[in-house]
Amino acid sequence: MQHVISVLVENRSGVLSHIAGLFSSRGFNIDSLAVGETQDPTISRMTIIVTGDDKIIEQVNKQLNKLIDVIKVQDITEDEYLDRELVLVKINCTSQTRGEIVQIIEIFKAKIIDVNQKTLTAEIAGPQDKIGAFLDLVKPFGIKELVRTGRIAITRG
Repeated sequence: MQHVISVLVENRSGVLSHIAGLFSSRGFNIDSLAVGETQDPTISRMTIIVTGDDKIIEQVNKQLNKLIDVIKVQDITEDEYLDRELVLVKINCTSQTRGEIVQIIEIFKAKIIDVNQKTLTAEIAGPQDKIGAFLDLVKPFGIKELVRTGRIAITRG
């Protein structure tokens, strides 16, 4: 099962390295990792998506809490939360297919951020299922390049 772990850390160099090292040294795989400064510039929030059973997640939480630069660890998987991901996708297009691709982009409320003779680049943000549905529809045109930020999440209320 995928778990969404929110970690508040001191905003210092080397913290990301320590946390990534903790996961790799124990053989845990990180499915997604996003890090950014919070409203307090001395604190960053990490959103870590990790797959594992309850025993693995409990171990991850215990190990994270042992690190000096970690302020708070919260598995928000069972809470009500909002999550988003940002994707930039460069799609192969011709003058014949451009209109159809633009329609798909509009339906998903994505944005066209670059166009040339052979490609169209779109930006889409949203929950994982929306991103997946969008990518499934544009895949037949040919995806030339794809960049994903990783998921970020915040609890509701």
